Amino acid sequence: MKTRKLGRDLEVSAIGLGCMGFSHGYGGAEEKDAIAAMHRAVEIGISFFDTAEAYGPLTNEILVGKALKPYRDTVTIATKFGFRYETHGGKTKQVGGTNSRPDNVRAVAEASLKRLGTEVIDLYYQHRVDPDVPIEETVGAMGDLVKAGKIRALGLSEAAQATIRRAHAEHPIAAVQSEYSLWTRDPEDGVLETCHELGIGFVPFSPLGRGMLTGTLKPEDLAEGDFRKGLPRFQGENFDRNAALGARLAEFAKDKGVTAAQLALAWVLHQGDFIVPIPGARKIRNIEDNVAATEMVLDDAEAEELGRLISPDDAAGARYTEAMMKMTNL
Repeated sequence: MKTRKLGRDLEVSAIGLGCMGFSHGYGGAEEKDAIAAMHRAVEIGISFFDTAEAYGPLTNEILVGKALKPYRDTVTIATKFGFRYETHGGKTKQVGGTNSRPDNVRAVAEASLKRLGTEVIDLYYQHRVDPDVPIEETVGAMGDLVKAGKIRALGLSEAAQATIRRAHAEHPIAAVQSEYSLWTRDPEDGVLETCHELGIGFVPFSPLGRGMLTGTLKPEDLAEGDFRKGLPRFQGENFDRNAALGARLAEFAKDKGVTAAQLALAWVLHQGDFIVPIPGARKIRNIEDNVAATEMVLDDAEAEELGRLISPDDAAGARYTEAMMKMTNL
């Protein structure tokens, strides 16, 4: 597996694994199957795993920590903080809004360390920028955790370029995570350029369009409780129009003897050597398929052709609900 750098000190596999789907958002997986999938990911070269307090909530970190315990010295684990929660009767639920106050930054870090069963968090992201807390205060508290040896590196998610610059001036930022794919290119509006300029890694989540760019997704594949059912791109006529985009990519990939997913990932990887996508996959065969994309080499002409074949202008519907979109690019 080829490796790439996130910031100054984190060297990770060129592609990572988004672990949310094992216990959150997409219907989940049996624990034994999730652990087997993560073990296989390590076996074939993936060293970068992404989780968050929000996934479950809380339970995904426990699962990831358990699965990766045998490999802890050789893998990089990223997790995130920043949403508001309440716990009643032993059950924790998200109650809306953000909380990036310094006391919460510290409290969540301590809790995440315990859930992950580790002595240090390799990469600690602010999950969404908190409009009520200056980024300098939040990043200052995160930096204190680095000094205390509890965190190795800092990250932001769905942050605007001005916020990234302010944060990086307070403490070096290793990575910025945002949605990025053939059909979602918001970060091209200055964020990618800013990351490259400042030596910050960029980590695209949903590089396969939440499954739509595999060319195989059908409405019946969305299980009860699948959060995609609440997203505009996956509803009604929008689903049909977007599925046609996936089918178009799959037909193009077939002519090249690869899968649509591999082409979509190869396009993301081609955008810069500071970019490390983290496709989420619950099945071993899909993880293996995704890893194979790191061996593909596109030239500029091929990448441009793909970029024209699947364009954000062709996507039907917004990527998030209006309320969720208001929490991005802050």
